[in-house]
Amino acid sequence: MKIGDITLKNPVVLAPMAGVCNPAFRLIAKEFGAGLVCAEMVSDKGILHENERSLKMLYVDEREKPLSLQIFGGERESLVAAAKYVDKNTNADIIDINMGCPVPKITKCDAGAKWLLDPDKIYEMVAATVDAVQKPVTVKMRIGWDEDHIYAVKNAQAVERAGGAAVAVHGRTRVQMYEGVADWDIIGEVKKNVSIPVIGNGDISSPQEAKDRMDQYGVDGVMIGRAALGNPWMLYRTVQYLQNGIIAPEPTAREKMNICMLHMDRLIDLKGEDVAAREMRKHTAWYLKGLPQTGSVRNAINQMTTREEMSKLLFDYVDQLEEVQKIS
Repeated sequence: MKIGDITLKNPVVLAPMAGVCNPAFRLIAKEFGAGLVCAEMVSDKGILHENERSLKMLYVDEREKPLSLQIFGGERESLVAAAKYVDKNTNADIIDINMGCPVPKITKCDAGAKWLLDPDKIYEMVAATVDAVQKPVTVKMRIGWDEDHIYAVKNAQAVERAGGAAVAVHGRTRVQMYEGVADWDIIGEVKKNVSIPVIGNGDISSPQEAKDRMDQYGVDGVMIGRAALGNPWMLYRTVQYLQNGIIAPEPTAREKMNICMLHMDRLIDLKGEDVAAREMRKHTAWYLKGLPQTGSVRNAINQMTTREEMSKLLFDYVDQLEEVQKIS
């Protein structure tokens, strides 16, 4: 799949998840085979005001490339200015515009999913951004605002007319948030009505589902989000299945904890041990998902404040689990 002049090795894309897709996790996703990784969204105003946190979020490790940096905003002038900054001052390959975030504090600023109500605004904003930058511009959107305002096809056509290089479509409305079921029929309609690459997103929880969606709806790529939390093997196994039809085995508990600690070490490098220890609590719970007898470990995670404590907790659990498995 090509996005503008950027060629992806495969059609498996890591979704841009707020509070998750920092360089520590993105690099793991890349090492597990993702063809493209997307960074968590950054405010256009934060970039223009040179907010320290916002600018740090624009950091890209060369090993992550190709990478897409996502920005959001509600006003043309500030969005274009932020896109220019990303274009000139980062080593990202693609600039993505967020048209899917359903959170009220974002939509109240006429940003994120609020755009879904106005195809003309989408055209105007994307065209102005495309004209201002060298990097390919893409859009991540939802199918609509609510079930009465589903303009997915019109909106995607506006992106294409404006010079957008690709569009990723999440099969839920803004009102659905992350509940209910993703509507892949509408994603399929988008694919039929535009010629730029369409990346489908929503409810892909296995390699088989990814292939079924690509086969049935003709999308050019699949975007995987929540299924990759604590489980970058989902990305690897999907790539392997799409390329050679083989379902790779699920990871062992020890393999999971090894990657969990690698994740923590990279977060420590990025943010320091105090912040990393707090942030890793949610990630560790995700890495433990699906493993047996995790109740007491899950309860203890929230008390962990250092790398050493977290490592001891997790590998003591793995040792006990392996002992039980030997006996049985």
